[in-house]
Amino acid sequence: MTDSTTIYLLLPEIILIAAATLLCVVGAFRPLRAMASLMAFGAIVIAAVVLGAQDGELKLFSGTAPFASASGPLAVDLFGHTVRWAILAVGVVLVLITARPQPTQQRAEETASILLMLAGLMIAAAANELILLFVGLELVSIPTYIVLYVGRNDSRGQEAASKYFFLSILSSAVLLYGFSFLYGVAGSTRLEKIAAVVSAGVGGTADGGFNEALVPVALLLMFAGLAFRLAVVPFHFYAPDVYQGTSNANAGLLSTLPKIAGLAVLARILLTALPGWESLGWKVALVVSVLTMSLGNVLALWQNNIRRMLAYSSIAHAGYLLIGVAVALAMRTTKTGIAAGGFLSNTAGLNGLGAAMFYLAVYMIATLGAFAALVYLSRERKQVNSLDDIAGLNRTHPVVALAMVVFMFSLAGVPLFAGFWGKFSLLYSALTLDEFSAQGAIWLRPWFVGLALVAVLNAAIGAAYYLRVIGAMYFRGAEQKVAVAQRGLGPAAAMGICMVLVIGIGLLPGRVLDCAIRAGQAIGQPAMAHTAVDRLRNDLQTTSFPVAENLSP
Repeated sequence: MTDSTTIYLLLPEIILIAAATLLCVVGAFRPLRAMASLMAFGAIVIAAVVLGAQDGELKLFSGTAPFASASGPLAVDLFGHTVRWAILAVGVVLVLITARPQPTQQRAEETASILLMLAGLMIAAAANELILLFVGLELVSIPTYIVLYVGRNDSRGQEAASKYFFLSILSSAVLLYGFSFLYGVAGSTRLEKIAAVVSAGVGGTADGGFNEALVPVALLLMFAGLAFRLAVVPFHFYAPDVYQGTSNANAGLLSTLPKIAGLAVLARILLTALPGWESLGWKVALVVSVLTMSLGNVLALWQNNIRRMLAYSSIAHAGYLLIGVAVALAMRTTKTGIAAGGFLSNTAGLNGLGAAMFYLAVYMIATLGAFAALVYLSRERKQVNSLDDIAGLNRTHPVVALAMVVFMFSLAGVPLFAGFWGKFSLLYSALTLDEFSAQGAIWLRPWFVGLALVAVLNAAIGAAYYLRVIGAMYFRGAEQKVAVAQRGLGPAAAMGICMVLVIGIGLLPGRVLDCAIRAGQAIGQPAMAHTAVDRLRNDLQTTSFPVAENLSP
């Protein structure tokens, strides 16, 4: 049922959508366009305050053990709320990166589209139902088309937007096709009901209407649809062309927000709705991970265009993320995982999904920082495109060059930077998989030791092209001085924030890593009644008029 509690839990997203609508109206008045970034920042802050109040009432972050509950089509768990906080944080950085002292004609609409993307991501992260999942993902995709079209108006920009538009539509169709198979199997769009039917079918207790052959078809189709957003092989081919054809700010957006959507929805579906099919899931994730990080790193070696190089880097990092997904699925195939009701909770060690979430966080910080630096160096009609454009940067803009060194070292996984702990957490979770389940996962060890070795080799390859960027800035003479555009403090502030976070998490990773581990443990828990959720529902019903009680099946 969808009641007043569900609407209350969606207030952060409603605030962002309302602010985006207001920004579209404001865009019609030229004197008000300059306030677009300030209004967007204010909306994100208000949404964060509301989300913090909800967390305080639900006591999600104060308990020692994660719990899972549901309110209508929403999942109330630590995983969803942690991802929502991460999305708001990324939104602040993106608003700063795109802020301009002299806004263009479509500036308000561009900022409104970013807010809509944030709202769609938050909805997808918290959804417990297939229709709401799809609506959230489409609320990410459709504004992305607008951002790509208005972000760069020349022929290259229009070509990049067109490629992304058609391929995104195709991926949405494939994903929806997978959802239809899943609905046909279970007769419901609710994830916990789908899980009950699939679990009964695997255990041989389902009625004669259960068609087991459709489950792997649904799994593969959904994986393919979400693989486009993650930019993993073989659905990666659009990324280099789109990144090269768009602006630096839009490339930073594409390298982060779709990956949050892909990881959150993939984890939500595979770890919640398909018990008993984890064996197929981890095998697919492992093979795709090896292919993705190998192809991305090798092809990045030959690139001279910075955005194209970072596009292949983004592909490679998507491969690293799938290590965590493979580990999380493999953990559920063990004897301990099955005995625990299909979910393995290990508070003493890393879980695969927690490692993947931590890795995604540190990757996004470094990547957004790098693109913020490129935006700061770019001019309206002259983007910083190639390594030649940043040659000798340490002599012309030493602070920006130093920031780029920090971001490149983090992406390469150099110790004492945040990216090192991201790679370490993934490799540790893969190498210690068998320790989490006594005798249950020993036969998995060779597969994941091999996966870890491939990841280490790829990290070494990746370090080569990141060092090329540093070499161009410090060991090559500048052909012409980089002229910084008058873009205000936004990109510079975003660059500074990201640099501080990369260094800070690199020195003290414990708090962020612990939060990611706990969030990863929360997903997949069977939804149950929880006193905090029930108390919140009772409080709302006694203080407000109830919203329609049967809005969803």
